[in-house]
This record gives sequence, C-alpha cells and structure tokens, in this order.
Amino acid sequence: MTPKQIKLVQESFAKVAPISDTAAELFYGRMFEIAPQVKPMFSDDISAQGKKLMQALTVVVNGLSNIEQVIPIAQKLAQNHLSYGVEAEHYGAVGEALIWTLEKGLADGFTPDVKDAWVAAY
Repeated sequence: MTPKQIKLVQESFAKVAPISDTAAELFYGRMFEIAPQVKPMFSDDISAQGKKLMQALTVVVNGLSNIEQVIPIAQKLAQNHLSYGVEAEHYGAVGEALIWTLEKGLADGFTPDVKDAWVAAY
C-alpha cells in the first residue's frame, strides 16, 4: 500500500466508525446473503460479533502505517478463525461484503481511489 492509500483507508474508516453498529449489521447482512453457508459459524448474537468486527478493523486500520505491528494480530485472528471452520474460499465473500458495506456507509465519499485503497488493504 502507498502512503496515500493508507491515509485514504484511515480517513474513510474514521467516517464509518461513528456508525459502526449499522456498518456491522450491513456487513453481516450482505455476507450472509452472498455466502449463506457461513451463517451457521455465527451465534445468534450478531451485534456482539459486529462489535468484535469493528474492533478488529480499528486495530488493523490504525496499524496500517506500521504493518509489522499488525501482522501478528492478523495471524492470530486467522488462526482463531480456522477453529470456527473458516476456509480460504470464505475470504472472497468477506472482502466483497466489506467493500459493499463501505460503499453504502460512505455513499459519495466512496470514490474510486477510496475503493482501490480498501481493496489494496484487504
């Protein structure tokens, strides 16, 4: 990622953070729509899962300027997700749901440059 892309991701995420509950609902709704096979991996309390999602995104987004600090956290998250039954093929749906959620949450602020930056980050 370029420094400009990092800045775009961080600035755009700062605009999504105030609507984090709504963003998480949008994300999981979209993910379950495009990948219904993953829904059984989640408890019925999707709002708690949404808070975890937004916390993880906050850590990763804030750490993009120091990626060496983020890598061990991301590796630990990936290891944990393996125990839930997550497979490599599921990450495409996660990325698609994330980009879709950002597009909805940022509206006109979701420019092509912002999208490219998020795709690079993901």
